[in-house]
Amino acid sequence: MKMTVQSPAKINLFLDITGKRNDGYHIINTVMQSVSLYDDVTVTLENDSGDIRLSCSKDNIPCDSTNTAYKAAELFFEHTGISRKGVSIKIKKRIPSQAGMAGGSTDAAAVLYALNELTDSRLTKDELAEIGEKIGADVPFCVYGGTMSASGIGTILSPLPDMPDCYFVIVMPDFRISTKQAYESSDRLGYDTVKSMEPLVNAVCSGNAAQTAALLYNKFEEVADIEEIGHIKSAMLEAGALGALMTGSGSAVFGVFDDREKAEECEDRLRKQYDEIFIAEPVRSGPRQLPTGGLIGSLLG
Repeated sequence: MKMTVQSPAKINLFLDITGKRNDGYHIINTVMQSVSLYDDVTVTLENDSGDIRLSCSKDNIPCDSTNTAYKAAELFFEHTGISRKGVSIKIKKRIPSQAGMAGGSTDAAAVLYALNELTDSRLTKDELAEIGEKIGADVPFCVYGGTMSASGIGTILSPLPDMPDCYFVIVMPDFRISTKQAYESSDRLGYDTVKSMEPLVNAVCSGNAAQTAALLYNKFEEVADIEEIGHIKSAMLEAGALGALMTGSGSAVFGVFDDREKAEECEDRLRKQYDEIFIAEPVRSGPRQLPTGGLIGSLLG
């Protein structure tokens, strides 16, 4: 038995770091949005060997027990008590790695979704998110998908109304930003000032894309203070973006457009400088089964 699942990337419309716990985890306030840039994750139940085999279309992705998708399979069988099956996991990557777009977390969520269906375990999304929290802080959101605010270490989730219709131009620069180093830089600056995410949440709830885009914020972008990030944002705004922001700890940058033609013009302009560039739209859910013969949408840029 096998199943292929589309697992969407996420972007952060708002992200502030408000402190650090004694156990080393950071406390954040964020608003996350699933977008129509997908990895394809094919999960096959093969036999009763208990082996987990993983392969990936990108050579730079580890295919051992450190991979989040591998961990998801291990923890699923541990949680359900089902006798561990032989599992083959094949990942076709489209979501850039080290981009701040939850590429590893969404693959883990896809494996949980697929195994739940293939074993007819009938776990709820809440139960899958509980397993996902043991893998990483972004995995519970990736299980649900859509538009959500999050607090704590990013796992206290509250659903929001669907993001207004719009288009995202997403650019992945040639450099990567270490999440660990980004948090360390934030620690050095301290947490005396906390920015409220309530205005952006209210804008999302009102269905106003322009107002939402005007309130985008990311503390990591301030901490990183990378000149090229600013150049990309400026190019997007000059091309008609309503707002632009680095997502997560970086280094991907997205611009919000209310017009598809403007988004495509921006994509064309930036493609002269960057290889990894995509047009995506908001999506309302997390992982879903890919219909046989189905094609990924129009975002493959």
